[in-house]
Amino acid sequence: MPLLRDPALADDGARKIEFAHRRMPVLAGLTERWAAEEPLRGARIAACLHVTTETANLCRTLVAGGAEVALCASNPLSTKDDVAAAIQRDLGAEVFALHGCDRETYYQQVEGALGIEPTLIVDDGADLTATVHEQRPDLLPAITGGTEITSTGVIRMRNMAAAAALRYPVLPTNDALTKHLFDNRYGTGQNTIDGILRATNVLLAGATVVVAGYGWCGRGVAARARGMGADVVVTEVNPVRALEAKLDGLRVLPMHRAAAEADLVITTTGNRDVVTVEHMRLMKDGAIIGNSGHFDLEIAVDDLTSTATSRRYVRDNCVEYTLPEGHRVLLLAEGRLLGQAAAEAHPAEVMDMTFATQALAVRYLVEHAGELEPAVHPIPREIEDEVAVAKLAAYDITIDELTPRQHEYLTSWQLGT
Repeated sequence: MPLLRDPALADDGARKIEFAHRRMPVLAGLTERWAAEEPLRGARIAACLHVTTETANLCRTLVAGGAEVALCASNPLSTKDDVAAAIQRDLGAEVFALHGCDRETYYQQVEGALGIEPTLIVDDGADLTATVHEQRPDLLPAITGGTEITSTGVIRMRNMAAAAALRYPVLPTNDALTKHLFDNRYGTGQNTIDGILRATNVLLAGATVVVAGYGWCGRGVAARARGMGADVVVTEVNPVRALEAKLDGLRVLPMHRAAAEADLVITTTGNRDVVTVEHMRLMKDGAIIGNSGHFDLEIAVDDLTSTATSRRYVRDNCVEYTLPEGHRVLLLAEGRLLGQAAAEAHPAEVMDMTFATQALAVRYLVEHAGELEPAVHPIPREIEDEVAVAKLAAYDITIDELTPRQHEYLTSWQLGT
């Protein structure tokens, strides 16, 4: 049985899904072709993803391709209950997703999706993959492969592979150029700022915004904060990325120094304990803290809760904590994925590329079932090219092609100075 907040919300969700569908032409083109070809016929897909309008359109594509699909939420606060109801009613996938659920219910949702006895796993954060390996090994013989869409999940799966714990091949969608160059940079950049503004309505112009981590997500957040007039400071542990931030014109400081200057701190690292209570004690009265990483470990929320002398809700997705010294810090979205929890997730235009890449990766796993070793394999270049060409066509953009002479030059070595 599906797990939904209210099936009666489906009409509202359906309108939003169609709005996104019109802005996802690459995925729509795949859906149309796959409805005739059914390249996924016989596949049973368990998917753990943010339950948003864009994810709904991925479900549409997978079902059109002939797959049986069960969907659960990858984050308790990112589920849109009306969208979940519409997916269940209209798009042929069984849905297990409730906004704001507790940890026990979250894993009930995961178990619900696994009830399909999947042949393929589509994951976002690796919770589905970890659950299969740790708690449901009986399902492993039937699973021919999986995909992972976010940086944190790819790290987890590579660690599983390094420990010889991974039992099936995985394609890291996050590593595809058609994912991280656009989704992470432009999608996370935009929806993080959107989440900050919805939760606080603060003025970014003139504010000191500290961005922890200068990977593609951090680059996107920093660029958009800077574009709105903020003084952006970057913290990093990677020396090359720190140099990139410096040469991009940003200040680079260690967190203990940056925290003292910050009006707003945003974490984008994929690691834990990036902002600790010790850092918060250094912050200004009223400093704001938010997280754009997948899991709620980047900010030491438990330590903050146990240390604070009081807490109160001041706005939706904004809680004020008073520290023993008397100054206050404001935590956004419980320290969870800010752009998903307090805003509208990634725009459909970038998720068009991400989910088209995801769908083609699933097709590749179906076509190569039994051929790949249990490991994290690179996304084939032809998948990236197929998505990029289709997206350019949707924008009505044409580009140059190599002449035979240029191709010959690029594939030879004899001609020099």
